[in-house]
Amino acid sequence: MDAGAASGLEVEGPDFEAVLCSGIFLPRLSVLLEKKVGADATHLCLLAAVLSAAAAPARADQDAVQFFRNIDVTPDAPAHDAVCFFCSVRVEDLVTGDIVVFFGNVRLNGAARHDVVDFFGHVSASDNSSISGDLVSLFGAIRLGENVTVGEDMVAIFSVVHTAAAVRIGGDRVALSPWIVLCPLLVFLLIVIVVVHELRARRRRQFMQSYPLPPQQ
Repeated sequence: MDAGAASGLEVEGPDFEAVLCSGIFLPRLSVLLEKKVGADATHLCLLAAVLSAAAAPARADQDAVQFFRNIDVTPDAPAHDAVCFFCSVRVEDLVTGDIVVFFGNVRLNGAARHDVVDFFGHVSASDNSSISGDLVSLFGAIRLGENVTVGEDMVAIFSVVHTAAAVRIGGDRVALSPWIVLCPLLVFLLIVIVVVHELRARRRRQFMQSYPLPPQQ
């Protein structure tokens, strides 16, 4: 008698994965293995089965995560969430989830159903594009074309914002100009330059006083 018959469940061919994921096969397999080889081996086998099921590849229309490689979302290559590290995301269709980019750009020519977040990069939305959630940019730039819609808040922290007149923001606009950081930094650098110049001039005068010029003949 095989394992499937002993457990009261017959599993053959490609239907095995579907039955395994359905939650029916694992409890009966547990009972069978406890009778045959003991509880410890049962736990190991069940753990291996669960890990094998979890390791099945995700569908192409779910999440897209890339490092150093751009993501293109098109009707032929849809995505739910798009997450990119040191690369850019280009959307020519619809993203049903979030778009998150670190050290890269977001180019939207379509719609994003949730949030768009970009760190150290540019976010550009062409005419008639839409973002249903929040639009967040940190240390970058935002450029929105005509009739672009942002469903909730637009937050630009130390970012430059360029928006057309017909842009619609459903929530709040929060913007902190990069000059808030650059102006104190420039003042600090100017002070450092003046102090260094004065110290060098003082040392030069002290050196000249230590070695006076010989009297003229």
